[in-house]
Amino acid sequence: MGTDAHVFLRELARGLRPRSDQLTQVVLQRLRSELPEVWKYEDIAALAPAGLSEHVDTVLDFLEGGRELSEVTTPPAAIDFACRLAEHGVQISELLRVYRLVHAGLLQLLYEETGRLTKDPELINAVTIALSAMGFEYVDRTSQQAVTAYQRARDRWLQRRLTLINEAGTRIGTTLDTARTAQELADVGTTHFADLVTVDLLAAALHGEETHPADDPPVLRRIARSVSDGGPVSLVGPGPTHAYEDGSEPALVLATGQPLRLGIKASDAPTWLKVDADLAGTSGADGIHSVLLVPLWARGNPLGLAQFCRRRTTDPFDDDDLLLAQEISSRAAVNIDNARRYTQERSTALTLQRSLLPQHAPEEPAVETASRYLPSGSRAGVGGDWYDVIPLSGARVALVVGDVVGRGLQASATMGRLRTAVRTLADIDLTPDELLTHLDDVVIRMQRTEQREMDEISATCLYAVYDPVSRVCSLASAGHVLPAMVTPGEAGAGRAVDFPDLPIGPPLGLGGLPFETAQVELPQGSLLVLYTDGLIESRARDVDASLAVLSDVLARAPASLEETCDGLLEALLPSRPADDVALLVARTRALDADHVATLDLPSDPAVVCEARAFASERLAAWGLEDMAFTTELVVSELVTNAIRYGRSPIQLRMIFQSTVTCEVSDASGTAPHLRRARTFDEGGRGLFLVAQLSEHWGTRHNREGKVIWAEQLITPADAA
Repeated sequence: MGTDAHVFLRELARGLRPRSDQLTQVVLQRLRSELPEVWKYEDIAALAPAGLSEHVDTVLDFLEGGRELSEVTTPPAAIDFACRLAEHGVQISELLRVYRLVHAGLLQLLYEETGRLTKDPELINAVTIALSAMGFEYVDRTSQQAVTAYQRARDRWLQRRLTLINEAGTRIGTTLDTARTAQELADVGTTHFADLVTVDLLAAALHGEETHPADDPPVLRRIARSVSDGGPVSLVGPGPTHAYEDGSEPALVLATGQPLRLGIKASDAPTWLKVDADLAGTSGADGIHSVLLVPLWARGNPLGLAQFCRRRTTDPFDDDDLLLAQEISSRAAVNIDNARRYTQERSTALTLQRSLLPQHAPEEPAVETASRYLPSGSRAGVGGDWYDVIPLSGARVALVVGDVVGRGLQASATMGRLRTAVRTLADIDLTPDELLTHLDDVVIRMQRTEQREMDEISATCLYAVYDPVSRVCSLASAGHVLPAMVTPGEAGAGRAVDFPDLPIGPPLGLGGLPFETAQVELPQGSLLVLYTDGLIESRARDVDASLAVLSDVLARAPASLEETCDGLLEALLPSRPADDVALLVARTRALDADHVATLDLPSDPAVVCEARAFASERLAAWGLEDMAFTTELVVSELVTNAIRYGRSPIQLRMIFQSTVTCEVSDASGTAPHLRRARTFDEGGRGLFLVAQLSEHWGTRHNREGKVIWAEQLITPADAA
């Protein structure tokens, strides 16, 4: 090869040493053109030449000295450069890109110098290989050290931000005074990252009025300000009202609820900024070079605008500063809204806490459910809409939706009482029409016991029971709108949406009029959509038009029930509905045929043995042999009870889901009662044994007679 590559590289480094500054400038120029966003920070731009110069010198030292790269350490200025990037919130990918560009540029210059000094192809090839190997190893080692320094600096920076957020949480919202809370926001802002902070609140918010977005430019009042350089930090009372010009940046932020980060040039300061400076009591907009405009929103409503400005601080705001301002402003907005609503909503909140709707529907094997409740947007108060999902015996489930007439505390309290009454009546397995009859009596008794000067109590209710074994839905309505039923279509066909023409009884509280149960067979996977009238009654459209929209949404509803609920509300409701809305969407399921087993029995005590054998066989087929002993005993007692005290026909039915349910039906309407047998009694222990061996047991009546059922839990050991 002639001259050794390492000897050549040593001579190459010695020759480039006097030109190291020139090499630094060439690479630096390339960095400026490739990564212009990094150079907007003055301290980084000032530090970069020193860091790059140290890198060049380090590379030349290793080439000239021939040392092992295991001894290399990242130059101190490069470590400082990485830390500055972290403190400014620059992504770590940008740091790694800097390293790639720097060392790619150095290698390119070294390759060019090699080609200028020799024309020997073998030497050039050997030098190129040596430089490439050294370059990759050098980048790996130095970048690893720089990344470690970056991560440590970033962690310290994030810790400082977290400390600020925690401090904001403790300093903002110490009282229920709107002006004090706004001033606390301004003071926190100037303490840590802004030179001037102002807070404007909507005049409507200060007057306790609703503050939903309006088309016209809103009227604001300056309520707080803070200056970091010892200027005036508080107002003596609220400032004058003002409005931002339509189309200006503050007006845009108020209208959209989206924050803005602006750079301000001294020669082109906007008019609104000069007006803001006058309102803040400062000496004009001179010196302000960076501004954050952050909307104050709480619970979906606009409250005002916070402005964070930098004058003395040289660095402009970055995206992380904007996120920080949003975080502390959102906390302040919630506290401001709490203070504004405190007196008006305190009594309502205390009442609603005692009668909350279910937050999560229970997991039911018979149906998959999703639900929504939306309070009205008016100031009349929360209404009395409610929904419920109630598990019943025999794998069935009850779906309930109701609406109490009226608004405010009385309607909310009545809703809680009726929901409790429905759950109690459902627990004794009444048919839908019988349940509504008893619920009607409850409302009538409530009317009699309430004070006479109160409005008359009335409500509507729809009660539906779905049986996954027969796929039959039994429902009855007390003055309530009927549900929508969506059946899955054939392959390639769309869904069919139907509003069944079923009898509707009178509203609850009238008394003396009957209710009627209707039955509908539903294919597996059908949707049953229960709702209150607030969903379809609107000032913008009549009921028929709303039902057409509802039908259209359901016909193309997605597979997710949560998305279906969201789609219905989005299509049917304005941003601020005039009435409460309760929505319950259920997708029906059907039990597999091999999960249900029935056996018809004659009224003969000799068949008890056959019933026990049948139960044991079914448990074996279901892989639940460990439950055979207790289940046989339960079946034996239930069948014996039906033969002794009931009438034919008698039937045993077993249902396998997350539990094992044993049901024995007969034609007698006499209900058994659990009693404690005395020492020398020959009978009376059968139901006691059933109650001890099962998780739940009970009796339900139907038009053909009664059903006694017992439910046993399946433990992991049983299913093993």
